[in-house]
Amino acid sequence: MFVPFISKRSPESSKQLFKRKGGGGRGGARGGGGGSSGSARSSPVSVAGTSKSATVGGNGGGAPITIPAGQPFAGSTAGGGTRAQVYGSRSYTPTPSGFPFYFWPLAWGGAAGYGYGRYNDQNRPGGVMTFADFPSSSQNTTFRLLADKESVDALLPEIQADCSSMYNTSSSAANSWNETLTAPQIEQVIQYYRDNSIALTLDGFNTTGNPDAPLPSNIDTGLLNCLNTTIGEAAPLIDAASLRWAAPPNVGIAGLVLVIWHLSSSLI
Repeated sequence: MFVPFISKRSPESSKQLFKRKGGGGRGGARGGGGGSSGSARSSPVSVAGTSKSATVGGNGGGAPITIPAGQPFAGSTAGGGTRAQVYGSRSYTPTPSGFPFYFWPLAWGGAAGYGYGRYNDQNRPGGVMTFADFPSSSQNTTFRLLADKESVDALLPEIQADCSSMYNTSSSAANSWNETLTAPQIEQVIQYYRDNSIALTLDGFNTTGNPDAPLPSNIDTGLLNCLNTTIGEAAPLIDAASLRWAAPPNVGIAGLVLVIWHLSSSLI
């Protein structure tokens, strides 16, 4: 199993996700990447003025789009990222040419937000930055998940289903992120996901002055591995078919038929 900065993926499996043994049979809560049966859970996400559906365990992908004028980051590309590309590294290195997973990278850096808006910007796909705590039930270790609100809300039941025996579940409620020292900080990140829009942090860890600092040897690596695997498998992704088109208001059935006929005839 892959644990960031502790073990390494083999060349043959570097693009595969590592499922936890016995992780299935949970009523199909996870779709696509998780391998469970049943329908996947999805939630609407506003992206560049359109509504898209982010699916837990979905495969992502699809041709990138260009963000239209009048929207934040107009002219940049968005989309195309796949499940196999979810895992990042410890370094904060967002894709400079756009947003492969639609979601904006985390807004570290106070007012500057590292160029990706404020942490509480209402335009952030998935909502404001939010985090949840995962204190180990067996060791003095606390991990924190940080992402947009929709992603944290979607990942919490997945993590609870996979890892609840390893952490204090009463302490894992979602909280809005802020700039205080009591919230997860950039120097505590041990793993980024989904082009730096999701992060896993470790309390007490500090990369200031040493970006390659090794993880402490006395942490709960079992919980770390479970969190890392579940986030990689289940992180919500937007796929190519999720664009929602809504009929104009007050159109009715006859008007809707005419609209569809007009659109189809224009393609002939």
